[in-house]
Amino acid sequence: MRLLPWTGTDGKPCYLSTDDPDSLLSRLADDVEAAQLASAETVLAGARAVLHDDKSGERAARFALTRTVESLGDVLRIAVGRGDGTR
Repeated sequence: MRLLPWTGTDGKPCYLSTDDPDSLLSRLADDVEAAQLASAETVLAGARAVLHDDKSGERAARFALTRTVESLGDVLRIAVGRGDGTR
């Protein structure tokens, strides 16, 4: 069973039961994971920039932190789905 990188409409985890890594849903999940990881790199760079800018205000810090938390959630879901983390 593979934990997919998204949740259902009810917020519950979605799983894929297949041994075919080339199935349409497997490839879609791989593409979504790749996009989430790329986004996390961008968010991390932005958060670092906000932290290093003495003129960044509370609004910028809150925005950066919110995006960082979202990205961290995505990355952790990917790690758990790949068996590299625990939940």
